[in-house]
Amino acid sequence: MSDHEDHKAESLMEKISEKVHDLKNDSSSSSDSDNDNTISAMKSKVFRLFGREKPIHNVFGGGKPADLLLWKDKKVSGGILGGVTIIWFLFEVLEYHLLTLVCHSLILTLAILFLWSNASTFIKKSPPKIPDVAIPEKPVMEMVSSLRIEINRGLAAIHQIASGKDLKKFLSVIAGLWLVSIISNSFNFLTLAYILLVLLFSVPVAYDKYEDKIDPLAEKAWIEIKKQYAVLDEKVLSKIPRSMKELKDKKKV
Repeated sequence: MSDHEDHKAESLMEKISEKVHDLKNDSSSSSDSDNDNTISAMKSKVFRLFGREKPIHNVFGGGKPADLLLWKDKKVSGGILGGVTIIWFLFEVLEYHLLTLVCHSLILTLAILFLWSNASTFIKKSPPKIPDVAIPEKPVMEMVSSLRIEINRGLAAIHQIASGKDLKKFLSVIAGLWLVSIISNSFNFLTLAYILLVLLFSVPVAYDKYEDKIDPLAEKAWIEIKKQYAVLDEKVLSKIPRSMKELKDKKKV
């Protein structure tokens, strides 16, 4: 009888210990989830350049284009940048013309392949394997479709600005185009495109590497810009009518 009572007492103690253990696990899991939520909330409050919430790799669309810009494959990224640098050097420094360069490249390539194909019988080596090159239809159509969408967006924006509904946007676009004209007056198109490409292959990877140091500096700069813009908006921009209709209404008053 006493053994039976002892067994019951032991089973009761085991149940109580299991309940206590389950309560501890629940409390620890809830505290872990609370800690995770706190960490995620703190991360969301951290200032990120351009207000981004995703990693810089996802900002550039992910996939191969982002890998190229962030130098995930250093050989491919370096090869592209090196090839573009050689092209820029040929056109700008050596002053090659595009048609001349294409013709000379084709002459050299065809001459090497022709001589190699004919000399392979004498030197007892296999002739060169010239691959069949063809442009696939699907990527070209996708690129054209994407380009069409972007052109239509640009035309819609131009139509909205030209309709005279927003004077502030009109003045900002005029100022931006004027700035671009000044920059393009100092560099020709090829040099400007090369500079932009070098920046595209250097700035994102530098930011991805030092974003924890750059973001606090960018936050300070952004706060100062917002202060200066608030002063400009109060003294100048707020007095500019948004449209010609608003300007006429003010004159009537």
